[in-house]
Amino acid sequence: MTSKPVVVYGASGYTGRLVCEYLRQYHVPFVAAGRSEDKLKESMDSHVAGIETADYEVAGVEHDVDALTDLFKGASVVLNTVGPFSELGPAAVEAALAAGAHYTDTTGEQDWLITCDEKYGADFAAAGLLLAPGIAQMYTTGEIAAQLCLEQPGLDTLDIAVFWGGSPTIASTRTILVNAATSKAHYLEQNAYVEFPEQGLVPLVVPGQHELALSLPWGGTSHPVWFKRDPRVANCKAQGGVFNAALMNGVPQIVAAALEATKDMAPDDRNAALTETARQVMNQMPPRENPRVNKSLDSVHASGPLGRAHCVIHGNSNYQQTGLLQAYAAYSLLQTPPKRVGFASGCQAFGHRELLGVLRSFGLVSEPQLTVLH
Repeated sequence: MTSKPVVVYGASGYTGRLVCEYLRQYHVPFVAAGRSEDKLKESMDSHVAGIETADYEVAGVEHDVDALTDLFKGASVVLNTVGPFSELGPAAVEAALAAGAHYTDTTGEQDWLITCDEKYGADFAAAGLLLAPGIAQMYTTGEIAAQLCLEQPGLDTLDIAVFWGGSPTIASTRTILVNAATSKAHYLEQNAYVEFPEQGLVPLVVPGQHELALSLPWGGTSHPVWFKRDPRVANCKAQGGVFNAALMNGVPQIVAAALEATKDMAPDDRNAALTETARQVMNQMPPRENPRVNKSLDSVHASGPLGRAHCVIHGNSNYQQTGLLQAYAAYSLLQTPPKRVGFASGCQAFGHRELLGVLRSFGLVSEPQLTVLH
């Protein structure tokens, strides 16, 4: 049991460190939790700016429901960065529910979003608790752009693209491979999930540049799941990628080779093999983000029978955006109930203009460029 109101689970990882950093800036006391207490201490001391002024403690914990429940008791909010979430998320969610705590995570795994919605959402709602997986730059910033478009009535179709500069972390690379091996990607068509066809890399027009960028469904993303319960939206498709064309060209080959090599393996053996492949792709923690290099772009075309809107949000430091959004979620939940309990997106729980204001106030995104055609 903890006396701190917030638990950051997976605090020693790249994203977890940033969550802790922004919690410090919001003056929110927290527990930095994970499997290794020594690793947590080293990570806090060496990689979290200003940690000496934070009100925090470190806690090592086994990854099982009982141990996590014991740790989460006394906390109001659990911020989870431990993935792959389809594999490791259930224990953390069940523990948060048992402990009576709100839950958020940084997932981009569509199958995990659907599981949260269909398996756990009603229980969290009944308990008056928020279940908000997927609060992260790659999903929430694009959702802000979509919600700005949807302020115009009569738009029912969302075409979403997200691009970023830099490369994924070790954990993100493993998650991409595991997710590709174990689940399908879906988009939303007339409010029903439709599986993406095998289409390979798709070139997309990127606002603000002449060169086309390469994209993938990226697991389908969170957006079709969030908007499935939005009566304004009937269709939603999202694609994404990195600006580095050489890296994007390599992703399908890496994924295809990994899937072929592991297709006949038992689940545990397959996960181990995919983890090893991920290490070959990305075997070290990326450096701290540089806003001149690590840029983000979220573009949403929204349309309806008689209307069109287009919103572009340029930003920087994708992982810092994620850390800030997670920290603000906790900061907000400690002061006021969310706008929606049970399964909800960041925008549905906290308001898209509120989250935009947070990102703007820390200099991580520019003013959205919104064009409306009547």
